[in-house]
Amino acid sequence: LAENGPRLLVVAEQAKIFSHRGGNVTLPCKFYHEHTSTAGSGTHKIRVKWTKLTSDYLKEVDVFVAMGHHRKSYGNYQGRVFLRESSENDASLIITNIILEDYGRYKCEVIEGLEDDTAVVALNLEGVVFPYSPRLGRYNLNFHEAQRACLDQDSVIASFDQLYDAWRSGLDWCNAGWLSDGSVQYPITKPREPCGGKNTVPGVRNYGFWDKDKSRYDVFCFTSNFNGRFYYLIHPTKLTYDEAVQACLKDGAQIAKVGQIFAAWKLLAGTVRYPISRPRKRCSPNEAAVRFVGFPDKKHKLYGVYCFRAYN
Repeated sequence: LAENGPRLLVVAEQAKIFSHRGGNVTLPCKFYHEHTSTAGSGTHKIRVKWTKLTSDYLKEVDVFVAMGHHRKSYGNYQGRVFLRESSENDASLIITNIILEDYGRYKCEVIEGLEDDTAVVALNLEGVVFPYSPRLGRYNLNFHEAQRACLDQDSVIASFDQLYDAWRSGLDWCNAGWLSDGSVQYPITKPREPCGGKNTVPGVRNYGFWDKDKSRYDVFCFTSNFNGRFYYLIHPTKLTYDEAVQACLKDGAQIAKVGQIFAAWKLLAGTVRYPISRPRKRCSPNEAAVRFVGFPDKKHKLYGVYCFRAYN
């Protein structure tokens, strides 16, 4: 039967699709029979199953299953996914209102009787990777705390691919941080003594996989879709943290998050920095960057404030 019957083939017209948080996307997938011109043989019902692959490929997360008139979506995909079905052989999956967790590789599996085949499509999100450390200082997050820290910054833990793309775009950061697969790594574009040694080559340094409960590092977060305006609020006085929150709210905005300042810096080719009227050694760095001052006392220290106003 395998030699004489119609052999099922599943293909993806594109191996990689790009979108952003809040958008809609179609993951392409079509199926054919090698020895016939029709989409199906007509003797068996076609079953289409979409799953999401994990970073180690050993586990799959159910996304959507269709067979005949029966449809079922799973988890946080419920109500957001359906088949395009533009033709008899179209098994493409439409994902609506994309969230950060949708990033990753998806497998389209088509089953007909004893035959089946698969294709894999990667969904990439446009966004920004940024390093994050907590109030307690450097290397104080286990993996689970790192996940919560990113969520608090309206983001998720970055994947290795996202960190690698950020490194290729110029991200240089000496502190090691958690990634979504449980590894600890950091990107270096300018090798130097404290960061792997000045005689090493640029790259993403890998500390390997560590205990998610006991080991403590910083974290690299990823966020997407900045449909708004990041700006420095002109205010007659310096503000405490609570006063800064209220000042942004009064201006129809919210106090900016870390990912938003990194995104603004990236989009404006490094021009978002604190303003200096009298350039001097401590306040005039030699290169464009997002400078980190630390976590001052929220109740008593006074500063200006960066706000973010979302567009309607």
